[in-house]
Amino acid sequence: MAHVMSRTKRLFALIKEALKGEERVYTEGSINRALILLAIPMVLEMSMESLFALVDAYFVGHLGKAAIATVGLTESVLSLIYALAFGISMAATALVARRIGEKDPEGASKGAVQALYLALGFSLIVSIVGLIWSREILLLMGADAAMVEYGHGYTKIAMGGNVVIVFLFIINGIFRGAGDASIAMKSLILANVLNIFLCPLLIYGWGPVPALGLEGAAIATLLGRGTGVIYQLYHLLGGKKTITVNWRHARPRLSVILQMVKLAAGGALQMLIGSASWIFLMRIISQFGEDAMAGYTYAIRIIVFAILPAWGLANAAATLVGQNLGAGEPERAEKSVWKAAYLNMFFLGGISVIFMVFAPQILSVFSRDPGVLAYGIEGLRLISIGYVFYAFGMVMAQSFNGAGDTKTPTYINLFGFWVLQIPLAYLLAIVFKWGPTGVFWAIVIAESAIAVIAIVIFRRGNWKKVKV
Repeated sequence: MAHVMSRTKRLFALIKEALKGEERVYTEGSINRALILLAIPMVLEMSMESLFALVDAYFVGHLGKAAIATVGLTESVLSLIYALAFGISMAATALVARRIGEKDPEGASKGAVQALYLALGFSLIVSIVGLIWSREILLLMGADAAMVEYGHGYTKIAMGGNVVIVFLFIINGIFRGAGDASIAMKSLILANVLNIFLCPLLIYGWGPVPALGLEGAAIATLLGRGTGVIYQLYHLLGGKKTITVNWRHARPRLSVILQMVKLAAGGALQMLIGSASWIFLMRIISQFGEDAMAGYTYAIRIIVFAILPAWGLANAAATLVGQNLGAGEPERAEKSVWKAAYLNMFFLGGISVIFMVFAPQILSVFSRDPGVLAYGIEGLRLISIGYVFYAFGMVMAQSFNGAGDTKTPTYINLFGFWVLQIPLAYLLAIVFKWGPTGVFWAIVIAESAIAVIAIVIFRRGNWKKVKV
């Protein structure tokens, strides 16, 4: 009994240490300890990221099926932005982690600034496109004229203010690479608290605040994320962290930017391949009506809510890989990945069981419409079948990225999503007339295949030889 109490006390002390947040170099000592210290704030960070989607879905859902379908279509396009932001963020994590592992914090800070320059240039282009062509974007995604007229304002605000989304991704990637995952977690907690407060206030109005409807949801998210970015910049520019940016790092460095572009291109392409696949799937789903689109959107939001915390474990593996390769410890890096993968498997396996059993109850929180519920419940149950495979696949992919090997997961995604998932979804849904059920099965089959291929390639060990 005393032994159990002692272990519990040590575990709580470790959790407290992880939440407190201090930058560390994870190249020596217990791998389990390093994984827990990194994973806890990263899992919470990703949970906060997924909470954004659920909060918006909950409050927007009360505006009707057209509103949630508009959000689903817009999110499909925004996923392209997330993909590019993820690529730059992943590049920042890999470069910063490698420099920290090499005991070169100055090089890490220089890399961080170049990542911010890259992010700013990209987000400005997206803002211009979103502000000018929001109607055309929704039409391209399959929305009818009434939906475009109703929802284009939401799309315009969401895309026009994408800079806060992009910066939130990139600065979190910088701090993750430095080993201080708690800053990322705290910035998203702050952003979420504001979003939860502002969403109902701006959507429905209260007192002197007018009801802005669907556009209010976009503004709430923009203000919440923007506040999170201000918090990040305060710490990045504050001079009290291992990774600190000041005027001597401000000069653009073409060689570092080009290196960053090379790393980011692979990471962004991975996500673009996946995101483009989701857009094609949404396009297929749109042919089966508003109920199918709304049900699919709810199911995907809930699935993302469970998947993103698992990405926290994958991000922890990426940081451990980058820092340990920088310190010349490739075997320690590999052990870290396998430990993270098995832990992720147990986590997502448990979530899968919950979704199978409680899908009706979970979906009913968001909608009472029988047609929407039918599609949402089926999608949630079928897609979660492959969660155990997803657990390994995402850890392996992030481990390649953490090592700076962005080509391997790009090729894996290209095969899994474009060669397998999209044609299979079309074949099952349209040709075989399975409808949305065919799309759900195509997702399960493709994601499982991606995971198996990633494991096989990871075991070969070529990622250990990559130079960053």
